[in-house]
Amino acid sequence: MADDTALPEPDCVPGFPHPRAARRLVGQGDAERAFLDALAQGRLHHAWLLRGPRGIGKATLAYKIARMMIAKPPDDGGGLFGDAISGVPESLETPGDCPVQARIEAQSEPRLSVLRRTPQPTTGRMRTEIVVDDVRAVRRFLSLSAADGGWRVIIVDDADLMNRNAANALLKFLEEPPAETLFLLISHAPAGLLPTIRSRCRTLDLSPLGATDLGLVLEALGVAPEAKNATALAQLSGGSVGDALRFVAGDGLELYRDLIGLLRNGGRIDRAGIARMVERCAGRQNDETYRQLLDLIKLLVARLARAAGHGRPPPEAAPGEQALIARVAATPEQGRLWAELFAEVTARSRHAVAVNLDPGQTILDTFLQLDSTLARLNSVAA
Repeated sequence: MADDTALPEPDCVPGFPHPRAARRLVGQGDAERAFLDALAQGRLHHAWLLRGPRGIGKATLAYKIARMMIAKPPDDGGGLFGDAISGVPESLETPGDCPVQARIEAQSEPRLSVLRRTPQPTTGRMRTEIVVDDVRAVRRFLSLSAADGGWRVIIVDDADLMNRNAANALLKFLEEPPAETLFLLISHAPAGLLPTIRSRCRTLDLSPLGATDLGLVLEALGVAPEAKNATALAQLSGGSVGDALRFVAGDGLELYRDLIGLLRNGGRIDRAGIARMVERCAGRQNDETYRQLLDLIKLLVARLARAAGHGRPPPEAAPGEQALIARVAATPEQGRLWAELFAEVTARSRHAVAVNLDPGQTILDTFLQLDSTLARLNSVAA
């Protein structure tokens, strides 16, 4: 396998197990059955696009599929080391003592390659995208034949992060796939992928988790939020386990409450409050807080736009949120202004992270954008 265990993990929530270690997938039975039906009917496509919001189990499903396919015996009925499963499986489960699982967790499975972001060789900092050199590692992987034959699996986590050169390099493999090789592309925003890549993949759609399923997963991970926080966590995460874990690990609920507190009266934002927010994001040690605050600002703006568009507020995720919605997100015209701000903030924050702009200045600029929109809303109301 191409991954080096010494590298930082760019595709999991810090402090929690990587999806490759998860044995249970909750709430995605339809996607599992769709893959198994294709396998049982002899219509297994060589490339699958796993689509859905971030953090709902796409990577967990990809690793479950990889385990099952690698443990599956080759066409001649072989399979060495006692790790093969026989026939067409009725589920994606593999035996608890299956050596494939142990090798995947140790990142030493020779028939699995994971294409993901890697650090810059010169700086050691994690790249913000998957580059063509990363895809070349797939070529090296495919040039080697596993000693025991059988299926090889390539997981792309996530495909949205491939730059144009990397995407074109991967496309060549999808156009002329090697025998018994399965590509599993994870995507949170498939519209941004090359149309030619999408056209060469069969899709598996995964859905956001309901509150009950989200609670089951969090409990299994040892996260049991207080009852008063459970609704807020479900609301802000949108059914995403990954986002819920990030909120728990990074005090996201507290950050969101403070954000609502700054805006709750719907008037101009208190400059001292903005300064406190900027201070919380200063310094490299607060990088996670900085990124989470950017995400929460986008989330709040999106919730305001949706509330205005739908004509009804969502369940409250922080004290004072519904009062804020009633004042500044109650009409379609207000919703239009929030939708415009969402596009601006999203583009600006993406650029700021990509080129490593000063976090404090980025947060200040973002709050000034919020303040400007509130001023426009107040002038329209007057």
